[in-house]
Amino acid sequence: MKCLKCGKNFEENEIEDPSSLKYPSCKDCWKEWTTNGVMVINEMHLDMSLPEHRKALRKYERAFFGLDKVEELKKNPEDPGTP
Repeated sequence: MKCLKCGKNFEENEIEDPSSLKYPSCKDCWKEWTTNGVMVINEMHLDMSLPEHRKALRKYERAFFGLDKVEELKKNPEDPGTP
């Protein structure tokens, strides 16, 4: 498999966290995302019990892996419902 973030090839048996298969990524890039994801949650004061906050985090996750444009996320960073 090829990592979406860095483009490095990796084997499926090297994956430590099955969640990383959502966006095929090597263990280093997945670890980087999990660290980055926690920072996004903390800085935006996201409440993962709220569907709109989970949706906002998914948008940042997609941008991290290069699937969405970051400019779209920066339009209104104060509103987790429409990042």
